[in-house]
Amino acid sequence: MTDTMPDTMIDIDNLSVTFHRGRKPVKAVNGVSLKVRAGEVVALLGESGSGKSVTMRSLLRMHPKGTTIEGSMSVAGRDVTGLSTRDLGNLRGVVVSMVFQEPRLALDPVYTLGRQIEETIMRHERVSRAQAAARALALFEKVRIPSPQRRLQNYPHEMSGGMLQRAMIAMALACNPKVLLADEPTTALDATVQIQILLLIRELQKEYGLSVIFVTHDIGVAAEVADRIAVMYAGRIVEEGTASDIIRNPKHPYTKGLLGARVELADGRDRLITIPGAPPDLADMPPGCAFAPRCADVMAPCRAVVPPLVGAAGTSERAGQVACLLYD
Repeated sequence: MTDTMPDTMIDIDNLSVTFHRGRKPVKAVNGVSLKVRAGEVVALLGESGSGKSVTMRSLLRMHPKGTTIEGSMSVAGRDVTGLSTRDLGNLRGVVVSMVFQEPRLALDPVYTLGRQIEETIMRHERVSRAQAAARALALFEKVRIPSPQRRLQNYPHEMSGGMLQRAMIAMALACNPKVLLADEPTTALDATVQIQILLLIRELQKEYGLSVIFVTHDIGVAAEVADRIAVMYAGRIVEEGTASDIIRNPKHPYTKGLLGARVELADGRDRLITIPGAPPDLADMPPGCAFAPRCADVMAPCRAVVPPLVGAAGTSERAGQVACLLYD
């Protein structure tokens, strides 16, 4: 009997995540709904504190104890919110894998890279050490690490940032997952290496047929790697659509600000466009639209009404959505 994978690989419905540390609870994610189809790449885009990483990590329930999670999440048809600790352990790495922003912190410094990949494979599959070692070598070759046999004997501190991120990607793919979560995997790398890693992720995504959530604060990176983009601000999705629609015809004032702030779009005769102010305190949110204090198009109702995410006219065949009273 052959397992049939669902068309919708990730289904997040009305997700809210609240952290209970400090004097006030912090609602880091507030009513987020998102679907990712099989073989699709969706970028979560926004500034630090927008809730994009918290949303993604919720799929693996990687939050401190005492965190309140509301709503529902499913991956490959499995309800993540109701999984036991044991079942969650079997989900991680096998169905869903993650590539972290800083691999030096994610990898164990006292074991070689080869040993860590072998242990990952042997944890989930009944294979010998020799079989796991052969697969680790094949993975290093797949991600184009030079001298792969020798590099498998290296410890994390012996690798450059770019090579270590390649090793992290190899480990994430070790058990042939269906979903890859990438948490700003190129942020700590220089521009040349960043492009190489982006191209590698996109190439492997197509080869393996992966569904990917790619978290980034860089709209240029999102446009390069994603099929669709969901723009987040203060714990909510404020705009969502195809990458081409978001880049060519942004609707939300925040999305327009992110596009305008790109250095490569700035005319040498003009000053770089900036978004005034700072994101709100998630423990003390203002009434109405969270972006209103920074918005150039703010209207009186914006300070009292939280705009819902609604369909936006003028988008391509896959309808986009925007949360802004300008389009209500």
